Amino acid sequence: MPFSLSKLAGSLSAFFSNPIVLSALTSWFLSQLIKAIIALLHVRKKGFREILETLFWRTGGMPSSHTAVVTSMTVSIAFYEGVGSNLFAVSLLIALVVMRDAMGVRRAVGLQARAFNLLAKLSAEKMGIEFNPVKEIQGHAPLEVIVGALLGIFISAAYAWL
Repeated sequence: MPFSLSKLAGSLSAFFSNPIVLSALTSWFLSQLIKAIIALLHVRKKGFREILETLFWRTGGMPSSHTAVVTSMTVSIAFYEGVGSNLFAVSLLIALVVMRDAMGVRRAVGLQARAFNLLAKLSAEKMGIEFNPVKEIQGHAPLEVIVGALLGIFISAAYAWL
């Protein structure tokens, strides 16, 4: 089958007008926007670049954007495909893994990285050597995951009912 720009444009149009995709993208954007607003309120002297990084890239914080996306996707699939569908079952299991990972594994890794950086910094100071800290990945507290899930539910319900 030859490549066709009109088919590609039609496929992209269908993809970006899909209510499941729209609710997931909206949930991600709103959760990141809320996160950026919270960051602005906590630290008054945030630069424009830091705000943009928070809005489009940074992870961790209130609410969990990962959770908002997978919850919105799962609830939207429930609305449009039904809770008895295979797609809903797969989506629900993936959502549970993502939420568990956000609270458990990523949080534990971040805490371990913080402890490592503290220990390595003290050792480097004592030995008089240079130390470059490792990145401390921020996981989520349970409340951040719950708020992300609620945001995802509300956004997907709005797309389904409005």
